[in-house]
Amino acid sequence: MFSTWLSRWKLIPDGVPIETHTSHLLPVTTIHGGKKAILKLTDDDSERTGCQLMAWWNGKGAARVLAHENGAILLERATGVGSLAEMSRSGEDAQACRLICHTARRLHVAPDASTPELTPLEHWFRDLEPVALLHGGIMLRCALAAKVLLSCPQDVVVLHGDVHHGNVLDFAESGWLAIDPKGLLGERGFDYANIFTNPDLAEPGIGIAIDPSRFTQRVNIVSEAAGLERERLLLWIAAWCGLSSAWFLQDGGSAAIPLHVAELAFAALDPGSLQL
Repeated sequence: MFSTWLSRWKLIPDGVPIETHTSHLLPVTTIHGGKKAILKLTDDDSERTGCQLMAWWNGKGAARVLAHENGAILLERATGVGSLAEMSRSGEDAQACRLICHTARRLHVAPDASTPELTPLEHWFRDLEPVALLHGGIMLRCALAAKVLLSCPQDVVVLHGDVHHGNVLDFAESGWLAIDPKGLLGERGFDYANIFTNPDLAEPGIGIAIDPSRFTQRVNIVSEAAGLERERLLLWIAAWCGLSSAWFLQDGGSAAIPLHVAELAFAALDPGSLQL
C-alpha cells in the first residue's frame, strides 16, 4: 500500500510498518537530502482533518509536513531522544507539563479563511451527556461542568484536541512539537485538560496523574504557564475526564483513571463554583 507514495515522493523505507486503528505508518528517508520522515496513510475522516491541520500550522508548534495528498501525509520524523512520559516518571513532571503548555500555546491561533474545516468543541462533547445520564454519579457533575463551559466559551482558537505526553515529541533542534491533532475549534482551556490524565492512560498503574499532591502541583503549573484562571481550568479537567470516561465506558473499558482525576478536580474547586 505504500509503494505508490514511495515512488511519487521519492522515499526509501527506513523501518518497520506500524498499524493503528485508523492509519498505516512507515518510517522513511527522502532520496534527495536523506531527511528522516514518517509516511502516514489513512481513510479516517478525523485523521484526514488532522493531516490538513498539520499542513496549515506549517511547522509552528507541530511537526512539519513535507507533502500531503488524498489521505497520505509525509511528516518530519522526531529524532530527539527526549520523552515527556519518561520525564514525568523520573521526577521531572513539572518540566514536562511546562513543555506541553509551551507547545499548545504555539498551536492556539485564530482560524482564518484558509483553516481546514474543524469540529466544534460542543460537537466533540456530544457523547458525554447520554452516558452521564446512564451511569449517574460523578459523570453527571462532569456533564454539567461541560455544559456550563460550552455555553459561554472564552478565547476560541484552533485546538489540537489530544495534547498529551505521547503526542508532543522531541524534534531535536526544532524543539518539542505536536503530532496527531484531532482538529477542533473551541476554548483554548480545553487543550490543557488532557495533561491531567496522562501519562497514566498509556501506562495504567504508574500513579502519576492520580496522585493528589502531583495533581495540585500540575494545576498550579499549568494555570500559570498557560495563563488560565484556576477554577476554569479545574472545570475543563472535570469536563474532559467525563468525556474520556464516557468513551471508555462506551467501549466496555475501565474509566478508573479519568474518574479518579475528575474527583481530584471537583475536590479542588471552590465549593460554590457554579454550584457543582
